[in-house]
Amino acid sequence: QRGARVGHCSVTMPMYNASSWLDEGLQAILHQDFLGTMELSVFDDASTDDSRKVVEGWRERLEARGISVVISGHNSAQPRGVGYAKNKAITQSCGQYLCFQDADDVMLPQRVRLQYEASFLHPNTLIGCKVQRVPEGSTERYTRWINTISQDQLITQVYTSHGPTVVMPTWFCSRNWYLKVGPFDEGGKGVPEDLLFFYQSLRQGGSVARVDQCLLVYRYHEKATTHSVTEETIWKLRVDFLQERVLSQWESFTIWNAGKQGRKLYRSLSSTNQEKVKAFCDVDENKIQKGFYTYEESKQRPKPKIPVLHYKDASAPFIICVKLDMTGGVLEENLNSLLLKEGTDFYHFN
Repeated sequence: QRGARVGHCSVTMPMYNASSWLDEGLQAILHQDFLGTMELSVFDDASTDDSRKVVEGWRERLEARGISVVISGHNSAQPRGVGYAKNKAITQSCGQYLCFQDADDVMLPQRVRLQYEASFLHPNTLIGCKVQRVPEGSTERYTRWINTISQDQLITQVYTSHGPTVVMPTWFCSRNWYLKVGPFDEGGKGVPEDLLFFYQSLRQGGSVARVDQCLLVYRYHEKATTHSVTEETIWKLRVDFLQERVLSQWESFTIWNAGKQGRKLYRSLSSTNQEKVKAFCDVDENKIQKGFYTYEESKQRPKPKIPVLHYKDASAPFIICVKLDMTGGVLEENLNSLLLKEGTDFYHFN
C-alpha cells in the first residue's frame, strides 16, 4: 500500500482575473495532508489584475513545504479560454497524477490525499468528490445532485442537462489517462470543454467515481460566459451522445413526457431513431386525451403520428424528459411503481 500514499501529484490551475480568491485557495493547497510529492502548476490566461503577483507571493511558503511551483502565462489582449489554459497548466507540470483546481475554489485538507488514493486504485477513472456550494443555497438542486447520486448513476445519468456527473472542478486522474483522453478542446468561448472531455473519457472506456466526502468549497457566481449558444450546443451534444450510447442499442422506446421537452427530443433525433419511438407517455390527462402527437415538420406523407399514452399503459424502455427533483418525488414513485431499473429500463435525459 505504500504506493497508495506517496505518488507525485500536480495541482493544475488555469487562472484569469482571480486575484480576490487566490489567497484562500493557495492557503488550502499549502495545508494539504498528502504525504507524496506535490506541485502547483498555474497558467495565467492574460489576466489584467494582479493574479500573477499574488501567486508569486505564495511561492516561498509553498516551496518551504516542499511544494514546487510552476507559473507561466501570456499577456495577449484577449484570454485564449479555459481549455487552452488547462492544457498549458497540465503540459508544463510533471506529476503522474493531476488534481484539477479552479482559481476561485478552495480544497479541504484531505482532498489530494483521498482522491490520490482513489485514483491509484482506479487508474482509468475520473475521480470527483462531494462539494460545499458557496454562497449557501445557490444552485440547490444541482448541488444536491452532485452530492447524492449513486455510483451507478454516475454512469447512467451522463445524459442529463446537469452535464458531467462528477463536476470538473473536483476532477482528479492520472496523467496517462489525460493523455489518452485529452487534450481539452481549445475552441474558447461557448465551448463546453469539460463536457466534451467527459464524454471522450467514457468513449475511451473510462469510468467515473466519487470520493464520498466533501473535499471542495465550490464557488458559484453568475458567469458572463454562459451564452445561449452553449445551451443549444450542449443540447445537441447530449442528444448525439444518447443516440450513440443508448438508442443505437434499442429496437424501440417510449419518450416519457408528451410536453415541450419530450417533443423537442423527438424532433432532435435522427430519422432512424424517430422511427423507434413507439409512443410518448405522460400523466397530463389533456395531453393523453389528444391521443397522439403529429410531427408537423416532417417531410414524410402521411406525417408521423405518435400515440400519447398514460405512463401505466406505456412500455419500457423509456427516455425520461421530466426534470429530476422537480415533481416532489412523484416521478420517482411512478418509476418505482413500474419496477423499472435505471440504466436498463430507462435513462434520464433532463
